[in-house]
Amino acid sequence: MQVHWRKRLECQCRHWNAGGRTRSPGPPSGGPGLRVPGEVVITTAAMSEAGKNAWCREHGVYPAELDKWRLNATTALAEPEEARASPQATRQDKKRIKELERELLRKDRALAETAALLVLSKKVAAIFNKGEGE
Repeated sequence: MQVHWRKRLECQCRHWNAGGRTRSPGPPSGGPGLRVPGEVVITTAAMSEAGKNAWCREHGVYPAELDKWRLNATTALAEPEEARASPQATRQDKKRIKELERELLRKDRALAETAALLVLSKKVAAIFNKGEGE
């Protein structure tokens, strides 16, 4: 179960940052640092307030930023249950998709037929106009 919420959190964090990256807080030593707010939230979750503050100073992250990321993470984890489509809505969507695909196929065929008739009419006109000129 722990892996499940962790993956959801990581996916949501990528969604927050439109590309999955925020400014790259890293240690002063020039290490790679953490790039996804979800990783930061998970890393600092079990720390005491003093430990979080020390971690924030060390990695160049403001505690207010950390609190905002934590709030976003808890909100994101609460939303999927409410936002999930019902089975009936899913069935209706699938039915609508099939309907639209059938309509698109019908229109595609009609367009191909019209194009073929246009080409044939031009060929017929060219044949008969050629015969009249001679």
